Amino acid sequence: MWRTEEESDSSAPAAGSRASLRRSGGFGRSRQRRGLPLPPAGTQCCPAAPARSIAHCCHGGAKMAALAYTLGKREINYYFSVRSAKVLALGAVLLLTACHAASRRYRGGDTCEYLLSSGRFLGEKVWQPHSCMMHKYKNSEAKNCLIDKRVVFLGDSRIRQLFYSFIKLINPQVREEGNKHGNIPFEDKSASIKVDFLWYPEVNGSMRQRIKSWTESSVAKPHIIVAGAATWSIKIHNGSNEALTQYKINITSIAPLLEKLAKNSDVYWVLQDPVYEDILSESRKMITNEKIDAYNEAAVRILNSSSRNSKAKVKVFSVSKLIAQETIMKSADGLHLPESSRDTNAMILMNVYCNKIMKPIDGSCCQPQP
Repeated sequence: MWRTEEESDSSAPAAGSRASLRRSGGFGRSRQRRGLPLPPAGTQCCPAAPARSIAHCCHGGAKMAALAYTLGKREINYYFSVRSAKVLALGAVLLLTACHAASRRYRGGDTCEYLLSSGRFLGEKVWQPHSCMMHKYKNSEAKNCLIDKRVVFLGDSRIRQLFYSFIKLINPQVREEGNKHGNIPFEDKSASIKVDFLWYPEVNGSMRQRIKSWTESSVAKPHIIVAGAATWSIKIHNGSNEALTQYKINITSIAPLLEKLAKNSDVYWVLQDPVYEDILSESRKMITNEKIDAYNEAAVRILNSSSRNSKAKVKVFSVSKLIAQETIMKSADGLHLPESSRDTNAMILMNVYCNKIMKPIDGSCCQPQP
């Protein structure tokens, strides 16, 4: 704020005016040196005034600041009340929900596909699927879901591991003491649940005949079929290209049978997990990740090639491969997964089948869209 010389003269003696002018001249020169504009002619700055005028000047500035704050606050309150804030928050939630639903529809909306094929570890043992949650099933929930059901695991030693982890979700007291190279039955009589492991380490004529028997009209079909094999073929044929060619021929003959079963049953083909080549025994050194990738590529291409499979789809269980990539270094022999990893795979299987039946209210995968 600037004051006129007349106001200065009326409030101070002549000597004070002359001193004030001298100070004013110094003040002007200082402002010129700093490149600042000079005050209007015949005025001087508030600090050059006596104490009472200075207090009056500063008090006026404070009043203006307080007035500006009050007006600004009043303006904000005019546009934003508690009610309007709630409306904005609700609108944001609805917008996010709509975007999420649109994203799911754009990507196909099938969270079962995400659960079977994608995800990441959150910590050491927590698997997080893409776009949905995985429900942790208790024994009682697993029994309620699988009551009066028959489940079959068909394949090699890796499928046998998955079989054991699966039945432990029904009965945690089960011990892994069955014949390693033979069939292993399991039954929970209280819920009329039957789960069988059938030893078929190769994709060959024997496996095809077993699968074909379930397609006959007079035979009771399993409600869930989990199949997979390849490492045994790589091993006993020493990783030959001829063995891979025969594998392609055999799985091509099996694919239509699996598709036929998939019309009324849940059918899963488990891709082969990678191995930890550094610690494989000498008798397994021919089982390389390069060979495993070739077998997996053949299985995916053949199982998804049929036009019939668009409706009666054989579900490719590829998420196990992702899990193994993170955990196979903890394998005891370089071939079989550590227990925590196969337990995660078993829980994924339980979610894929049971979520649509049990309908857990925790954002779990494999549930119908609202």
